[in-house]
Amino acid sequence: MINHEYEVPLPGMYIQEEIDARGWAQRDLAFILGIEEAALNKIIKGKTGISIEMSKALATAFDIDADFFSNLQKSFDLANSAAPDPAIARRASLQTRYPAREMIKRGWIKNSKVEVLEQQLERFFRVSNDNVAPIQHAAKKTNAGDDATPIQEAWLYRVMQIAEKMDCKPYSGKALSEAALRLKGLMLNQDDLTAVPKVLADCGLRFVVVEGLSGAKIDGVCFWLDDARPVVGMSLRHDRIDNFWFVLWHELAHVMNNDGKDVPIIDVELEGERASGLDSAKVSAQERRANAYAADKCVPAHELISFTAKRNDFFSERDVLHFAERMRVHPGVAVGQIHNRTGKYQLLRKYLVKVREYVLPAATVDGWGHVASVTI
Repeated sequence: MINHEYEVPLPGMYIQEEIDARGWAQRDLAFILGIEEAALNKIIKGKTGISIEMSKALATAFDIDADFFSNLQKSFDLANSAAPDPAIARRASLQTRYPAREMIKRGWIKNSKVEVLEQQLERFFRVSNDNVAPIQHAAKKTNAGDDATPIQEAWLYRVMQIAEKMDCKPYSGKALSEAALRLKGLMLNQDDLTAVPKVLADCGLRFVVVEGLSGAKIDGVCFWLDDARPVVGMSLRHDRIDNFWFVLWHELAHVMNNDGKDVPIIDVELEGERASGLDSAKVSAQERRANAYAADKCVPAHELISFTAKRNDFFSERDVLHFAERMRVHPGVAVGQIHNRTGKYQLLRKYLVKVREYVLPAATVDGWGHVASVTI
């Protein structure tokens, strides 16, 4: 379909006007340009467009601005070009509001005609509006107090979809407290991480691991499907044993405190100051409680303070290994807490071993080449 919103004359009309103004014939201009008269006639009649080279040649012949004829041709071509597919604007609108392209890449929705894409996104984000309006929900907050981004929302909804399909025992707060003792016993060896998902499932907690979306910076989430079905989601964004245990304990603290029942708690960038358990004006009270609980579960605060104070900023590998053994945790867990306490983030990083290979086979997972079998 041609765009006829406004009429633009043939560029050749202006060439003929310049010829007439000088009392020339077309063959005179053809001679000046060094081309056949028939070729010039096609340009004047609009059968051939004016190239950039011809624009410069005409400008020289007529002694006018070099952009004159090229701009005429651009305006004519734009006015007479086919209108763009309306689906382009609709897809642009979808991508502006949602990470649609990456969701397609991850297999969460299928790449289809724009009408079908809109319907899939409506179902994915549980929107009833006909034109895929912005997500209707109570404002979800991250641990930093900011509104969740569309990318974070998409990750959250994926965790929610998977959790709803899980068959799980009835939740028991008492069982979770007892499970915390069992989990503590799994912190010594990375091989024992394979037992974590079952320990959580046995107390009725839905544990879901979803690979993060680009730019989401999510470490974990806590929310409840209802008063009896808590969910903990993790991204394993940092494939390190210290981060795994800190984030897990952090989210379990939220569950134990009944956080996230009204509004899901999306925890982002649980590193550095936010992971230290220290008081900070940037961190909410419930996040400070979760941080302190998680840090203490990794290494009791009084033990960490005592150990770091006695070392006067010098930490030998031997001392750290003995400390970790005494705390009954993997050396990487102790190293991570020393990092957060002292800011010496390059200390003994070789002990920050990777954990995905132990966690993923035993957990309910979406990502890293695997698409969870849930439909929207």
